[in-house]
Amino acid sequence: MGTDNASDKISEAVVVVTWRTVKPGYEENFESAVHEFIANSLHTEGQLGVHAIRPAPGSGSREYGIVRRFANAEARDRFYQGELFQRWEQTVAPLIEGGKARQELSGLETWFTLPGQRSVIPPPRWKMAIVTSLGVYPVSLLVPWLLRPIIGELPPLVQSLFITVGIVALLTWAVMPLLVRILRAWLRAS
Repeated sequence: MGTDNASDKISEAVVVVTWRTVKPGYEENFESAVHEFIANSLHTEGQLGVHAIRPAPGSGSREYGIVRRFANAEARDRFYQGELFQRWEQTVAPLIEGGKARQELSGLETWFTLPGQRSVIPPPRWKMAIVTSLGVYPVSLLVPWLLRPIIGELPPLVQSLFITVGIVALLTWAVMPLLVRILRAWLRAS
């Protein structure tokens, strides 16, 4: 009996973010090269999706990001060691300044991005687990209590859906950003 189910595939997925700074005046050339590279790379085995992040208009930034999602670490390694990626590196080398910044995300790290920081440098996982627990515990008590008068007559599965959405929304937009700001020094301490 195999363990190849949907949750195994989700837990194996790897997300890689690569940032590059384009030389002044080469933005159009870089964007054209990115467009072509993405179109050519979408068919590669183990690729689950790719997104390009452009600088905000009027920001003066020349920093571009490419977010790639892979089925697993093996697919990621094959992609970055493959001929297509090596050609891409040669194509953009004259268009960029400095090196590239690459990081891998597992999901929870995005909650631990401090304001004003471009890249996610996650704290140790044990600290993320503690802070996440500090956020989840009170929210998991509060949201059902608040929603019970509104959803009390709905079927249990529908109630669970509303409660889950409420917990995730509150954690994502309110509780986790607040906890990360409050515990910033401790999260970043070695």
